[in-house]
Amino acid sequence: MVVDDHAIVRRGLLAYMATIPTFHMIGEAANGEQAIALLNEWRTLGQPLPHVVLMDLQMPGMGGIAATEVITRTHPDVKVVALTSFGEVERVHSALAADAAGYLLKDADPDEVAMAIRAAVTGGMHLNPTIARQLTRRMTAPPAGLTSLTAREREILILIAEGKSNRDIAGQLTISERTARTHVSNVLAKLQLSSRTQAALLAIREGLVPPS
Repeated sequence: MVVDDHAIVRRGLLAYMATIPTFHMIGEAANGEQAIALLNEWRTLGQPLPHVVLMDLQMPGMGGIAATEVITRTHPDVKVVALTSFGEVERVHSALAADAAGYLLKDADPDEVAMAIRAAVTGGMHLNPTIARQLTRRMTAPPAGLTSLTAREREILILIAEGKSNRDIAGQLTISERTARTHVSNVLAKLQLSSRTQAALLAIREGLVPPS
């Protein structure tokens, strides 16, 4: 499934995917709301859901990061790969915090897109090489440490380590899910981490939570 507000992008991706025998495109949407509505409709009708959604991030209405979080929470078997023009590390952190299974830039060649889709289907993750280098540099730089976190962000880190989703965090702290998502993204950025798993391991190593 392709989600992008530019019809020409959707058509181009659909045309390319049609040339790969193992790929079958089953739908498209112009923004996050439409994508979620389609997935919910298909599930209600008992129709197969896509294994992978290629998701633009900057769209009118519900953007790609918010849509990714909803899709990965309500349809856990559906993987989302971000396909965007924006490569800022903070945006990458937000997408990964929403459980995206990959991050591509729109200048990616078709083979890289196909590689990312296959990786997502098999439970892996593919990052644009430039993005991967940026994340690696941040991870290997001197750590910012827990002292960079506010009291609320330390609380968020503990909840992440306990396996709480953004929705769970929002309910427990009586904040909006959007605010919870922003806190999670800020925690990852300040600690120079790229995933919830790394954050959880850090919290355990620092003694904030006991090993499970």
